[in-house]
Amino acid sequence: MSQKKKKSSIGLAVQPVSSLPAACTAVSDPPISLVKNYMWLQKIVENDLLGVVFQPLINFRSGEIYGFEGLVRGPEASPLHMPVALFRAAEACGMGMELDCSAQKAVLSRFARLGLPGKVFVNISPQGFCQQSVRFGEVLALIKNVGLSPERVVIELTENQPTTDFRAMRDSLLTYRRAGFEIALDDLGEGFASLRLWSELKPDYVKIDMHFVQGINLDPLKLQFLKAIQQVAQSEGSQVIAEGIETQVELRIVRDLGISLGQGYFIARPTASPPLATPVEVLEAVGSAGIAPYPQLTRPGRQVTAEKLLIPAVPIGPDTRNDELFAMFEADKDLRIVPVVREDGQPLGLIARYRFTDAYARPYRKELFGRRTCELFVDPSTLIVERTVGIHDLSQSLADSQRTNLLDGFIITDQGRYLGIGTGQDLIREITEMQIDAARHSNPLTMLPGSVPINEHLDRLLAHGAPFSACYCDLDNFKPFNDLYGYQRGDEMILMTAQVLVSCCDGELDFVGHIGGDDFFVIFQSPDWMERCESALKAFEQSSRRIFSEEDLERGGMAAEDRRGNPVFYPLTALSIGAVRVEPGLYTTHKEVSAAATEAKCQAKRETGHTLFVERRHP
Repeated sequence: MSQKKKKSSIGLAVQPVSSLPAACTAVSDPPISLVKNYMWLQKIVENDLLGVVFQPLINFRSGEIYGFEGLVRGPEASPLHMPVALFRAAEACGMGMELDCSAQKAVLSRFARLGLPGKVFVNISPQGFCQQSVRFGEVLALIKNVGLSPERVVIELTENQPTTDFRAMRDSLLTYRRAGFEIALDDLGEGFASLRLWSELKPDYVKIDMHFVQGINLDPLKLQFLKAIQQVAQSEGSQVIAEGIETQVELRIVRDLGISLGQGYFIARPTASPPLATPVEVLEAVGSAGIAPYPQLTRPGRQVTAEKLLIPAVPIGPDTRNDELFAMFEADKDLRIVPVVREDGQPLGLIARYRFTDAYARPYRKELFGRRTCELFVDPSTLIVERTVGIHDLSQSLADSQRTNLLDGFIITDQGRYLGIGTGQDLIREITEMQIDAARHSNPLTMLPGSVPINEHLDRLLAHGAPFSACYCDLDNFKPFNDLYGYQRGDEMILMTAQVLVSCCDGELDFVGHIGGDDFFVIFQSPDWMERCESALKAFEQSSRRIFSEEDLERGGMAAEDRRGNPVFYPLTALSIGAVRVEPGLYTTHKEVSAAATEAKCQAKRETGHTLFVERRHP
């Protein structure tokens, strides 16, 4: 008479140590916590006890919900309720595959039962993805049983372990893609080899790790990283998903970068019954005509050419036999690209390891092609550039060429003769470093952005059709003050002016720039911009009193001499602001806006004392 194992909703059945998997019995006396975790995992998998919550992803172009990411939780009464503890325990107990399968079943079933719109993003590790290709029929049957089509399912690869078997990954990917599934790469920038996975798998979606999204309005490095990733994604045909959006300003910056999709607490938190429509405040942020100021401070970039990316690589001749080339790849596991060059130095192209080995390893290929020359496998679309070509021109050439050039690399020449090779990864790194270097530029005294970022911000506003107010701020009688009090006091007044202007602005809407000297430029998107200008005038008047001498304050001005030695009396230094209101369609370039603001500033300076002049005439 067989005895059945008794099950309960909370209790655990006693499990003999001998029946535990090898991962749990690697030592003679496994820890009690490991045994308990294994029993919990068995119970969870066998009884379908995983809970599921969904977090929506929105489309920044339409503002509509694009799909939902399904996230699993362990039973609330168990020590494995939180995802981190759950999946760590599964890995330690050798049950990662079983938990992956159970999680997919739970997410897909719950998604279909709720009737949620759009696509469902299902998490799976790359190792589990490769192993599940042999159970592909079961996955299709599950989707069919719950009433979904493969086109609505996105396999989201979570890189929590090093990935080495890229060929198995590509094979599994091909199987799923043929059936209609899409692939997403999770947490780009956080994993062990996420950039390599991107290059090898060419996913439909790339999810940016939340570290690079949160606080992007304050960090130029994060902004430049996202810019670079978005550029590469556009050239590769991938859609970027920004994770971890927690504030309105983060959403607006991500949207302004052209990123397609986003998710995060500002949009909606993960819940068992998620919203079916985008929240009103999120729709307002997505549809807002205004833009968020970028944190970077730019300057003219360094003149960098393709030679900066040069990697010396020993070429082979076009008469090299394929079996010799195969032996080279076998002997050097790190050899990814081999250039093929004629004896006169004229390059023919590149041979990529993965393309050559994949083709050469097929049945009978060694026998057919082993003794033939390698010219058969040279990529005819290889990009060949002169060493003097600028980085930005090279970037454009790569974007316009075949996608393989970005992944495999390109050849660099000197007057047509082979010098070496360059890689797309190094190009992205160099462009990013150039942008970061440019982002460090600012006025050396106030650290505020100068003319170039001011003009760029004006152009962004004009391109978005966003209404704003441009204010040219200048100090009256600053030169005589500087001459009388000295440059140190002059610097003190410039710094004080910068602090006054910044304090009167909304950091998430308004932009303060320092053209140079005592000239500042403020770009307001705040609706109460006139009140903010008036506050700046009052704050300047009060703060400047501590810089003047008591004698000058009493007589209301500064006594000096002109070039001929004649006595001259100058009023105290004052702040003048010339403002122009910019509505969509009134101006087309930043030059027009700057000219109008300059004229308004001249009008303001005609008045004595602290003055705000608003130009109300239309151009």
